[in-house]
Amino acid sequence: MTTEFVDGVTAQSDALGFEPAVVYVPHPIQNRTKAEVEEIADRAFAQVMAMLKSA
Repeated sequence: MTTEFVDGVTAQSDALGFEPAVVYVPHPIQNRTKAEVEEIADRAFAQVMAMLKSA
């Protein structure tokens, strides 16, 4: 999820009484180059793997 939607995720989570596993990445995504998106994904990978291991 991009950082633009932190408030939306929080509001929806509170409304549903559910705490999702979320990794936030920089916003926006759509205008990034392939290399930039790959770099963002590489930086987020460790967080994603940690969440999967703890699940």
